Order: sequence, then C-alpha cells, then structure tokens
Amino acid sequence: MRIAFGLIGLLIALFIVAKLAGRSTQTLTQPVAVPGVPAASQPADNARQQAQQIQQQVRQQYEQTMQEVQKQRRGLEDAQ
Repeated sequence: MRIAFGLIGLLIALFIVAKLAGRSTQTLTQPVAVPGVPAASQPADNARQQAQQIQQQVRQQYEQTMQEVQKQRRGLEDAQ
C-alpha cells in the first residue's frame, strides 16, 4: 500500500514539474512584439536588440559592483 501511494505521489510530482517546464518554455520561445517593426524582420532584429540589452545590463551591473568594491576598499583603508 505504501508503495502504491509513493508511486502515485511521484507521478503527481512529475506531472506538476512537466507542466511548469512546458509553461516556462512557452514563455521563452514566444517572440516579443516591437512596435513599428515589420513582422518579417522582427525575429532577427528582436534577437539582436535583446542581446544588446543584456550586454548593457551586464555592463551596468559590473560597473556598479566595481564601484561598491572600490567604496569598500576605501572604507577599509580609512579604517586602518
């Protein structure tokens, strides 16, 4: 009896995980509509724009992190 309940629980958990994975892949694969861009050139342009936005975000995060590190170093130097 315990084995049956265990298997049923496992199947339910796998079903839930499969549903969540399916939803997440659907949201990742849907193209984002950019106003003013023709539909034919949208996927290539959209991918390029997304890549540039990601690069900008990484650059900004890097710069912020480096500024925080410099502030912490100054604080340590001042404390000594």
